Amino acid sequence: MVLTGPRRVGKSVSLLDLAAALCGRADVDPRQLIYVQCDELAARDLRRVLTVARDLTRVVDQQHQTGRVWLFDEVTAVPGWTATFKAARDGTAFGDDTVIVTGSRWAAGEDIMGNLLAGRAGSGGRRVRHLYPLTFRDFVTATRTGLHLPRKVHPASLQDPEVRAELEASRFEVDEYDLAWQDYLTCGGFPRAVAEHTRDGMVSLEYVRDLLAWLQRDVDPDSGPQSMPLLLNEIARHMSSPLSVRATAGALGLGRDAASTRLNRLVSAFAGLWCPQFSEAAQRLENAQMKLYLTDPLLAHLPMRVRAGLPSPDMTILNEATIAVALAQTIDELEEGRWVAGDTVGYARTGGGKEVDLAPVHVPTPTGTELTLPIEAKWVDAGWRAEAQVIEKKYGRGILATKSILDLDHPTWAVPAPLLSLLLR
Repeated sequence: MVLTGPRRVGKSVSLLDLAAALCGRADVDPRQLIYVQCDELAARDLRRVLTVARDLTRVVDQQHQTGRVWLFDEVTAVPGWTATFKAARDGTAFGDDTVIVTGSRWAAGEDIMGNLLAGRAGSGGRRVRHLYPLTFRDFVTATRTGLHLPRKVHPASLQDPEVRAELEASRFEVDEYDLAWQDYLTCGGFPRAVAEHTRDGMVSLEYVRDLLAWLQRDVDPDSGPQSMPLLLNEIARHMSSPLSVRATAGALGLGRDAASTRLNRLVSAFAGLWCPQFSEAAQRLENAQMKLYLTDPLLAHLPMRVRAGLPSPDMTILNEATIAVALAQTIDELEEGRWVAGDTVGYARTGGGKEVDLAPVHVPTPTGTELTLPIEAKWVDAGWRAEAQVIEKKYGRGILATKSILDLDHPTWAVPAPLLSLLLR
């Protein structure tokens, strides 16, 4: 199994918790467990670890019918790791063992599906899992224990009668959801950031610099320390519009190829999410410009915390990006592999030259395939019907994610963004 996600969300802790739980089981000999921290390893080191660790635990082969459990932490930092594992799987007893790996990068050059997962479906369950920053539901559970949490619903069923009843039951708490949402759009979902914001009212500069150091290392290791704040600022300012790579490169003083490399590395590190343009048939248009969302609100706040003169992120843009990421995560949960394939959310253009932020997407349901409802995100608390007309003219109905308006009396429902996020995740 592969556990992926951005750094600083708790993948290493989860792996160590798993090791502790296995050591406490009567049917597991602790000597069957092999934990390897891979962050500083080269490919040749990884090959040697496989050989030496098996030799050091050879008593397991004599005393147990079951094999070893290998726990590789941050193995995606090792170039060629999938090829190394495939060779070991095909040529040694490694193929009969249980292998769990974590990583913070989904590099295009590593054929994870082909080298590791083809023909290894097992007895069911997900083979690739993602550990993201805390969702808004997690955030509310941790910081506002008295606030009602509506049940999660399928993204194709957001206008079902049962959902209407859930929303009506939450009507008198809309202002509390709004305040919680603004806190979430400020501190995001990284566990330490949530803890610091809850305790101190802000995320510490120390942790902000820690996050920037991660991004610098994984996205732009060859540039100076100011390159990352400038890149994040440029993305945060334009998340609600299709991104021009050429214009972004010009603003950063880079060549187009260099800018494109940094943007793709950001996505590979689970800090960015591409949002392509979709056709009328809900298919990706390959040659059209894409939007790029930062996957956690705090990432948009980092630039102004470390560099004078950079602006605070726009809450309207953060509102859209956070809803888009929640929908993308939900779609990937419904159909494994869509996040890493860049096949989750997309925007659509209307005949009048306007855009629908999140167009309908094909998703599996218990009875077949359906389309999600179109979603437009607007940080408004009045005058929402004019915005809803964009959706209704193109699709007939949908959801407008507002700041605090709840109105279910039209083909397009106005739903406060925090409530929509809770319905999705």
